[in-house]
Amino acid sequence: MNESVLDFYDELTEDYHLLFADWKRAVTWQGDVLSRIIEARLGGAREAAALSLLDCSCGIGTQAIGLAQHGFRVTGTDLSPVSIARARREAASFGVDIPFGMADFRTLAQDVAGEFDVVLSADNAVPHLLTDEDLALAARNMHAKVTAGGLLLLTMRDYDMLAQEKPGASQPRTFDNGKRIVFQVWDWADDAKTYRVNHFILQETDGHWSTKHSQTRYRALLRDELSHALRTVGFSEIEWLMPEESGYYQPVVTARKL
Repeated sequence: MNESVLDFYDELTEDYHLLFADWKRAVTWQGDVLSRIIEARLGGAREAAALSLLDCSCGIGTQAIGLAQHGFRVTGTDLSPVSIARARREAASFGVDIPFGMADFRTLAQDVAGEFDVVLSADNAVPHLLTDEDLALAARNMHAKVTAGGLLLLTMRDYDMLAQEKPGASQPRTFDNGKRIVFQVWDWADDAKTYRVNHFILQETDGHWSTKHSQTRYRALLRDELSHALRTVGFSEIEWLMPEESGYYQPVVTARKL
């Protein structure tokens, strides 16, 4: 992970809601789906309202707010101070109480106090960790923040498929009756282990089009690679749920700290 990750999210923060047809509806929907996955694994022992949850890549609060609406005691952290500032504003607008702060995946143990029943990182954040060393460091820090018997939940793109197909771009998404278009152009490394994303938001206002562009790099992190990293630091009961099983839009991996 390098400085471009911070620049990418700092630049994207104020427009992040434009990635969705209706961001507020997406907050509610993601809270519904993720809470069901969590409660299926931990709800038998504890009520959802009693579960503490650390969203360690909270961004502007998309998942954190939705889960707080379900009664989870949520704490949100992120690398981007601009994202954290907006997350605080959005949580207040939704009427939920979430403490937010800045923290890096790789330093959670020193940056965040306490342990949590659930540690969450959604929406393809973990693949910003480009090296095995950074992935292992982040996995150790996440493990340190999960209480005994607790759950880790991560979501990311299906790189087992994408690394084979190496698509050159994402499918454009069109909103607001064709006045807003969101898409990405992907520049793959020769070995298909990483790719550079050029992210575009095109928007028409009063007959004039504007283009906003941001750029970052991801690792095409395979499921076996992530499972190995989690197992190595002490997680067990590692389970992958594909979208057709979970109802979520990305593959989901869960793991337990016993």
